[in-house]
Amino acid sequence: MANMGSKKHLKRYKAPKTWPIHPKEDTWTVKPSPGSHAIKESLPLTLVIRDILSLADNSREAKRIINSGNVLVDGRIIKDYKFPVGFMDIIEIPKTGESYRLLLDTKGRLNLHPVSKGSSKLCKIVNKSTIKEGKIQLNLHDGKNLIVEEDNFNASDVISLNINNNEIEEVFKFGEGVSVLVTGGKHTGEIGIISEINIDKSSNPNTVIIENSKKDTFLTLKDYAFVIGNDKPSISLLEVNRWAPWMIF
Repeated sequence: MANMGSKKHLKRYKAPKTWPIHPKEDTWTVKPSPGSHAIKESLPLTLVIRDILSLADNSREAKRIINSGNVLVDGRIIKDYKFPVGFMDIIEIPKTGESYRLLLDTKGRLNLHPVSKGSSKLCKIVNKSTIKEGKIQLNLHDGKNLIVEEDNFNASDVISLNINNNEIEEVFKFGEGVSVLVTGGKHTGEIGIISEINIDKSSNPNTVIIENSKKDTFLTLKDYAFVIGNDKPSISLLEVNRWAPWMIF
């Protein structure tokens, strides 16, 4: 039994701090299926349905909801209760008419933010390559690949993607003056404007200086700066506390 549990489940005290679960409430929790998102950057779909949205009282009910095709992630029906929902993914519950975007809060926790139906998804370009017929393949932060005709994109740029037809609606170029959300380090979840980009020609990582709404500045890694708009955010970032009471304080 122990071996079966280790394959299908994860001990709660070993769960990432980004997950909205109490480490001592039960022994086991759901272990996410392998996917394009790292375990600390995603939530198993069961946790989203049961623990955050409170649409189910237990795992059995959550599995039934998911297996019935009542949950969409990025426009696709997902029936895997262990499916890893990652940063910037769009979750839709057609029966309730609700849609959410998975983001990081200032405590580094994954949190759901309500969005309007049909909202686009922001995808960061990790790298790109040239394929047959001279077309360009964009490799995105969520593991997806997108083929484009023209080479107008660079790594660290962010595209606004229509999840229903995979068409690019807008491009946010990485550079000084753009609005970013910090995705790592001690400033995780903070929003600001890039005021300076520091390119290090050695083996050290590149950094950026970000100015927040209070006009304070801080330094963080370039890779942690996720563009969310030009001079202002293009998405809603209002905090929604759907966590258990012990998580709020």
